[in-house]
Amino acid sequence: MLCERSLIHMDKSKVIAAYRRGFLTVRECGQILGVEELQLQSLLRQEEGKQSIPEAQQRIGS
Repeated sequence: MLCERSLIHMDKSKVIAAYRRGFLTVRECGQILGVEELQLQSLLRQEEGKQSIPEAQQRIGS
């Protein structure tokens, strides 16, 4: 029997992108990421800040 936690690791930015596109509810997004509502709001703000950086300025790699 599988436990409630998924064995598949999902990148948080992909989960948040799925939420922003309407594929997930805010509750589902939080459950997948394993965070409470306040933590999720913080993550959403962080991801929003990352998206506001123009692609030409984003560093790739280390």
